[in-house]
Amino acid sequence: MLLRRDRALTGIAIMLDVAFHAGRTGDLVGGAEIAERLGAARRGIEPVFQGLSRAGLLESVRGPRGGYRLGRRPRDLRLSDIVASVQEDADAPPDLTGRLQTAVLAPFWHELDVERRSQLASITIEDLLRRAQAAGIRR
Repeated sequence: MLLRRDRALTGIAIMLDVAFHAGRTGDLVGGAEIAERLGAARRGIEPVFQGLSRAGLLESVRGPRGGYRLGRRPRDLRLSDIVASVQEDADAPPDLTGRLQTAVLAPFWHELDVERRSQLASITIEDLLRRAQAAGIRR
């Protein structure tokens, strides 16, 4: 269903941060560093890290020098995959069974969802890195 902006945006921001700061070298980026750059509490975004790691989008390395690195190349990381990995079951719409909901709203909501998924599937982390470069953002 339509994305919850907070988790979806956080997931994309984490992936972009790791791609941007780890670069092509595959260096590890610390979770606390990422949280600080995002202006978020580490504990608050931990479930997003876990979802991204479970989906294989992020590799997690434990230990004192641990951190995160991309699980795939930036050009293979579609925003739709990132969003799907951090969605919760709570995002499902309530079962509304009224005539208007069934005949009008449910199909309309489905159309919006299909459009959103298509847009996100067409954009990769590499595309966002190019935007950062075009905006003059440097590490």
